[in-house]
Amino acid sequence: MTLITEVKTTFTAGEVSRALLGRGDLRAYDNGALALRNVFINPTGGVRRRFGLGFVDTAPGNGKIIAFEFNTEQTALLLLTHERIDIYTGGLLAATIAAPWEESQIAQLAWIQSADTLLLVHPDVPPRKLTRGTGGTWTLSNWSFFTENNVTHQPYYKFAESEVTLTPSATTGAITLTSSASVFEAGHENTRLRVGGKEVLITDFDSPTVVSATVIETLAGTSATIDWAEQAFSPVRGYPVTVAFHQDRLVIGGSRDLPNRLWFSKSGDLFNFDLGTGLDDEAIEFAILSDQVNAIRGVFSSRHLQVFTSGAEWMVTGDPLTPGAVQIRRQTRTGSVINRYIPPLNVDGATLYVARSRSEIHEFLYTDLEQAYTSTDLALLSRHVIENPVDQDYDQRNRLLFVVREDGKFATLTVFRAEAVSAWTLHETDGLVKSVAVVGDEVYMLINRAGDYLLELFDSNLHLDSALAGEAGSPATVWSGLDHLEGRTVSVKADGALLPGHLVTGGAVTLSEPASAVEIGLPYTHIIEPLPPNETTAVGPGRKVRLVRGLFRLKDTASLRLDTGRGLKDITLRQIGEDEILDGPAPLVSGDIAVRALGWQKDGTKPLWRIEQSAPLPFELLSVTTELKVNE
Repeated sequence: MTLITEVKTTFTAGEVSRALLGRGDLRAYDNGALALRNVFINPTGGVRRRFGLGFVDTAPGNGKIIAFEFNTEQTALLLLTHERIDIYTGGLLAATIAAPWEESQIAQLAWIQSADTLLLVHPDVPPRKLTRGTGGTWTLSNWSFFTENNVTHQPYYKFAESEVTLTPSATTGAITLTSSASVFEAGHENTRLRVGGKEVLITDFDSPTVVSATVIETLAGTSATIDWAEQAFSPVRGYPVTVAFHQDRLVIGGSRDLPNRLWFSKSGDLFNFDLGTGLDDEAIEFAILSDQVNAIRGVFSSRHLQVFTSGAEWMVTGDPLTPGAVQIRRQTRTGSVINRYIPPLNVDGATLYVARSRSEIHEFLYTDLEQAYTSTDLALLSRHVIENPVDQDYDQRNRLLFVVREDGKFATLTVFRAEAVSAWTLHETDGLVKSVAVVGDEVYMLINRAGDYLLELFDSNLHLDSALAGEAGSPATVWSGLDHLEGRTVSVKADGALLPGHLVTGGAVTLSEPASAVEIGLPYTHIIEPLPPNETTAVGPGRKVRLVRGLFRLKDTASLRLDTGRGLKDITLRQIGEDEILDGPAPLVSGDIAVRALGWQKDGTKPLWRIEQSAPLPFELLSVTTELKVNE
């Protein structure tokens, strides 16, 4: 028999697909794992039990959460639910305002922020502007395009066929406009047209070919003309799909009825879309035309303006952008998700976006060598981890991309391009995660737990979910404030000791012994399961393998529950001396824990060890050294 020592110092390939069981030649085989559940991967390679989720507040229903950061020190969290926005600052509800979006529309809502103003758009709802005023007051209002002498400088477009004419009954005052084809609807009332470059306001719908109007700018004549257009955004034609700020311009990407069109405001004048005569600072407008459908799903300001469409990714160039210098070029042909808005994110200079297939997350990165963008699938080896994403956000402090899945689970990607770290893990909680938002250094989630929607916050000091932690001046047996967990059996950590499950009754739990400090919440289990021994090394294919000894290097760990082939067992981390009395929680352990094992493993597709633990205690694994015997 041959004795082999294998050292696993990193998990920086994350949880990989079982399809890699035959690809021991890949670097990801040595750096990956079969299962990494409810753990975060450190950029340095180790894994730790994920943070717990602290309870913040009960939400009115399903929806979306969005970050609002108006300076480096002042931030807010926006909770959007059915026809309502709740605004939280410092974890407390600061304001509630009425909103126009129904629950079914929130998934398509897109937004962009500049200073104290957040612009929100939906293809079926007039765009809104959320503003934080002095004194912390909040206002939600309609967009107001720049108006001068009652002339509104908004985008216009002729939706009718090019040969359709419009005939004014007069050049001033109250007039009628007669079209040569049926183009008008009742929703055109209170919208504007430009006839021969002059503006009129429709006041009444008479028929599909006739409307009444008020002349705002004197018309050139009363002859039939094909030179006319209507406002691009209206109840009849829909509203913007997505927005961005780029080079001091407001960029509108697509609308419901013009899905492949881009509009750029005047430079320095964000709500002025006057095309003028094409001077450098004037507005810009064009459509994306190619051999495939290009409904715009996102616009993102980076090194260039990036445009993500249903069929491809594009780069808009021009330094600076001017009507004469602007160019758009297709870069890649992946396509973006179309049934909802999932914001593209900047991570280490690359833009991360969800592909149209909803089984890939791509990294859109500019390469100086090719002077173009490439699009790389970051989940190529871990497709099962990110099935059907519905939301995402990036935690810069912990270098974690959070991705919420349609089934209520969520994934995290530890990404650090400088060190070639790209590692996925999957997470579960007792409920369904609906949305995620990173506000400053804090990560919030909206979660459906047993029919109740809860707002919760990741907390590195917690090891339970939907949890509350508290201290009392004198030991107490009754701990309240748990109304959000009414009727649930919860885990309790009291003065560092783990207690049996307690039922929440009347919003409280009653302990058998008084405690000075508690953490109460829902348990979750972390799992670490490595890939089997690499058969491309000295182990060889088809041989029996036996784990002789495992050396687990831990950091600040209180509990280790390990299976080496004969079931899960709690491993003693520290021997207590005969004269030592512990009057509190056991101290954290950092160092090597040696575990001996027995039994041959005949199946080369199964791992030799597995960690699985639900105890709400700190855990961090840095490396694993295994001694194996191989049957010749």
